[in-house]
Amino acid sequence: MTIHIAEGDIAARTRAIIADLRFLEGPLLPILHEVQDEFGYVPQEAVPVIAEELNLSRAEVHGVVTFYHDYRDHPAGRHVLKLCRAEACQSMGGDAVAARVKTLLGIDFHQTTLDGSVTLEPVYCLGLCACAPSAMLDGEVYGRVDDQLAAELVAEARR
Repeated sequence: MTIHIAEGDIAARTRAIIADLRFLEGPLLPILHEVQDEFGYVPQEAVPVIAEELNLSRAEVHGVVTFYHDYRDHPAGRHVLKLCRAEACQSMGGDAVAARVKTLLGIDFHQTTLDGSVTLEPVYCLGLCACAPSAMLDGEVYGRVDDQLAAELVAEARR
């Protein structure tokens, strides 16, 4: 799935976001979050606008976008399924759950199904170590994910 947005629209919408948040101390992360909420990802066209408005270099903005794995440089699917890859989840069967989900979806991490319904992403701790392995579907967290729950999450995301 490819979304085309005119470069001028991206710049104008990015400037409006910056205008609302530039008063914050350390506004770059909140601005990037809002840009991603607006477009579904951080478009390359937004990076020089953010840099100019915040008096940063494009390299600084790009570095932040690429450092934090929550930011995307391309649109995600309609649903985002995140699987915890931290040690606690791996020790409780997270690798098997990940393999099952990848098979059910027919994709690997950082990929989106051909129909655009699901993007699969790794995440390194959802804070549910006592209920490992864990997953997150569209912001809702699930613990003790087994084969059955993994299949249910995939089915939910495919709708």
